[in-house]
Amino acid sequence: MNLAYIPSPSTGVIDLGPIPLRGYAFCIIIGVFVAVWFGNKRWVARGGTAGTVADIAVWAVPFGLVGGRLYHVITDYQLYFSDGEDWVDAFKIWQGGLGIWGAIALGAVGAWIGCRRRGIPLPAWADALAPGIALAQACGRWGNWFNQELYGKATDVPWALKISEGPNRVAGTYHPTFLYESLWCVGVALLVVWADRRFKLGHGRAFALYVAAYCAGRAWIEYMRVDEAHHVLGLRLNVWTALIVFVLAVTYIVISAKVRPGREEIVEPRAPESADDADKADEVEAGEPEAAEADTDAPKADGTAEAAKG
Repeated sequence: MNLAYIPSPSTGVIDLGPIPLRGYAFCIIIGVFVAVWFGNKRWVARGGTAGTVADIAVWAVPFGLVGGRLYHVITDYQLYFSDGEDWVDAFKIWQGGLGIWGAIALGAVGAWIGCRRRGIPLPAWADALAPGIALAQACGRWGNWFNQELYGKATDVPWALKISEGPNRVAGTYHPTFLYESLWCVGVALLVVWADRRFKLGHGRAFALYVAAYCAGRAWIEYMRVDEAHHVLGLRLNVWTALIVFVLAVTYIVISAKVRPGREEIVEPRAPESADDADKADEVEAGEPEAAEADTDAPKADGTAEAAKG
């Protein structure tokens, strides 16, 4: 009998009056705020403008949520489109199910759009945000604790996670893989911050380091999980994904360091403060020929006046 264990919440929903607060969604929201807050501090420290990270996150976060859900639904389609399943459940994101691979991929598309609109390079923005994303994942994994999902093999270690009887789960104590991944993500964030300060990573290499380090941990944590998943050559699909993405991230770091050594300087285009400022900027850029002619004629007028006085 296991006398020491981590208890699971009896419910994943906290009712705040008429408003239900779902633990899974709450953890994701907290993670987003942590990522933006920390990313903003790093962006400003590198010479950027406060608020830029949040402005671009407005594009990246919705794209990331859609991408994460799409990846989960596509790779676990049997949960929603098999006989006896309700396909409407595919839209119930609050019940859990976000694939980090899809979230990062489609979130990058949203970030690219936001960066183009602000006139700044995506790799520099990604480098600033990288450790914040890892911290966001550390927060988000606690949503799995609220939903009693994504746990590992049965165990009687003192830190085992107690799971209650429910749909598609058997009561018992299991490895808390959500906790392992949460702690791993905190370690990844610390690693990226240290390496960035030590080696002045630039041109997307801090982000690539985050990806590689996360994949290294995800591979062994994924191997411990017992929830239903597709297998390829005896390994879970997400293990293969982690291995492939790890190789791509390391390859990028090596090639990027040779092609673009050092760290790029962040220079943000100055946004006009008002419509008048924008018009003036356009006039200066266009050369304003009429104004130039007026300036050229000014000395002549002054000379005529002096001649009249004489």
